[in-house]
Amino acid sequence: MWCIPPKQDAAFVCQMEQVLDIYQLAYDPAHPIICMDEQPKQLLKEKHLPHPVKPNTPERIDHEYIREGTCTVWMFVEPLAGWRDVRVSDRRTAIDWAQQLRQLIDLPRYATAETLTLVCDNLNTHTVTSLYQAFTPQEARRIRNKVKIVYTPKHGSWLNMAEPELSVLTRQCLSRRIDNVTEIEQEVQAWATQRNHQQTGIDWQFSTDDARIKLKRLYPKVQS
Repeated sequence: MWCIPPKQDAAFVCQMEQVLDIYQLAYDPAHPIICMDEQPKQLLKEKHLPHPVKPNTPERIDHEYIREGTCTVWMFVEPLAGWRDVRVSDRRTAIDWAQQLRQLIDLPRYATAETLTLVCDNLNTHTVTSLYQAFTPQEARRIRNKVKIVYTPKHGSWLNMAEPELSVLTRQCLSRRIDNVTEIEQEVQAWATQRNHQQTGIDWQFSTDDARIKLKRLYPKVQS
């Protein structure tokens, strides 16, 4: 579901066009474009064992369940390369985000990259400040100099290509009740491995030119 500002919004269209212009760039392994998003996942345990499938009878699952806490699923996707990295953590604090970012830039596939462009939403933990909360100044600076962060605008999470990728992940392997982090990690790793093997990319069609036509009402009216 798209969430778009209902009126003229210069800040929105400015950030939107910045993201869309980045999406139009050609693939460059020295300057990869990566989208990231995260979502909470409830850990749910069955209170009563499901009734297994029988001839002419589907599986029956009781509506009651036991809450076993939550975890966070992190999605990093490089659309033009058809590659993604999915991880699971207990929380999603500023320090957790910083640790995820360090793990990203230290992956062997980015060892020779000059700069990583990271597209993400403007959550208050998604800032360079988080690096200095988590690491020494030297380490924080090393990470900061490797990454260029580009934010989607407020009400513009639909511009983040990691969001639909998370939706696919959830629909294909996390829609059922799972009560432990280990099983979730196994599920997401198997899913990511298969998608990467298939080099499943994202065919993004919406451009800045499209936005200026289809979302014309969001652009401030300027007298020429």
